[in-house]
Amino acid sequence: MVCARCIKTVSGIFQSAGAEVKSARLGIIELSGSLSETQQTKVREQLMAEGFEMLDDQRVKVIEQIKNEIVTLVHYGELDEMNDNLSDFIANKLHKDYSYLSNLFSSVTGTTIEQYFILQKIEKVKELLIYDELSLSQMAFKLGYSSVAHLSAQFKKITGLTPSQFKKLNEHHRRHLDSL
Repeated sequence: MVCARCIKTVSGIFQSAGAEVKSARLGIIELSGSLSETQQTKVREQLMAEGFEMLDDQRVKVIEQIKNEIVTLVHYGELDEMNDNLSDFIANKLHKDYSYLSNLFSSVTGTTIEQYFILQKIEKVKELLIYDELSLSQMAFKLGYSSVAHLSAQFKKITGLTPSQFKKLNEHHRRHLDSL
């Protein structure tokens, strides 16, 4: 789940299956009780119909937690106010050793946490370019880049375009956050 609408949709699916949702946040649903086999089947089917899946494997859950923390940080937080580096931030949020998290993430996803973080930041830059509300220097500051040149170089490396070239495109090739 990567947005408020996703949280609402998933909560509704659990409630329609007769479950009492205690709390819902990105990637995690806490229930007051457990689901019966029938309820689990119904929830899984409805989640799949909406493009979601129920994660039972603890390793997959940890990876989803990492992704959710990064998405929340990049898209809803303020990277310019982050006091920790990314590895400390993730380790503190998940209360686990960063080496373990990094190795787990890489072995399952085929990419590093840092690369996933960069991809999220580039998607945020695309969004900000489309909305045209901030200058590149404001974007660089907001997303924790050391300079506009660093942001531009990373943007070009990932997209093949400079931010200015991207802005001039009629079709903006953005990816869904959960597909990164």
